[in-house]
Amino acid sequence: MKETLATASLSAEAYIILRERILRGELPIGQVVSRRKIAVELGMSMLPVSEALQRLELEGLLESRPRAGTRVKIPTEDEVRGHYVVREALEVQAAKLFAEVASASERAELQKLAARVDALSTKTGKDRFLYLSLHEKLHRRIAEGGHCQPLCDAIEKNQVLASTWLCVPRPKTTDEPPRRHQDLAAILCNESSKTAAEAMRKHVQNALKNTLARLESYFQIRETGKSVFARSVKH
Repeated sequence: MKETLATASLSAEAYIILRERILRGELPIGQVVSRRKIAVELGMSMLPVSEALQRLELEGLLESRPRAGTRVKIPTEDEVRGHYVVREALEVQAAKLFAEVASASERAELQKLAARVDALSTKTGKDRFLYLSLHEKLHRRIAEGGHCQPLCDAIEKNQVLASTWLCVPRPKTTDEPPRRHQDLAAILCNESSKTAAEAMRKHVQNALKNTLARLESYFQIRETGKSVFARSVKH
């Protein structure tokens, strides 16, 4: 019994460590994950590490193939598009509710947060992780301002997978508004729920476009159908 509890505790620890590394981009999309190396690094046996990897695979953060190994999941284009169909439905509803019922303090906080997100949007390195954290917080605050907990939970769960995609550098463009989050926040805070919903719809559709551009080279890698996962993925 004690051994079972100890294994469960170690498995949870390994899960938390690996999940954070994936979401921070330290284990990037396509990176091969070695059970043996992780076990040695964390000072654990193979069993709790294997359990942690299985849990991450169930969440869609990892993928495995027989005799090929395990890696941070490379999504298909259809999977990305499907993800954003769900995200649009959730976040449009959140924007509508926020415009209807958010308090004055929630509106003020959202606009300040949007300014910080835009200021960090082109940064790299540690600032990039701060941007991703604040970006996720921004969308969470919109959901919370709608005062619907099930919707908040669904949006938070939906955002996890997209966080790994946003760690991938995106090709530089000149047509992206530098104040896109501030403009969105201003509409949610000052316009009707209908206008807020439409603004969020356009925001999510633009996010889909950017994500597809980020992952284009990865889609090509996945389509090669190699039987063995490469040790690293260059982009």
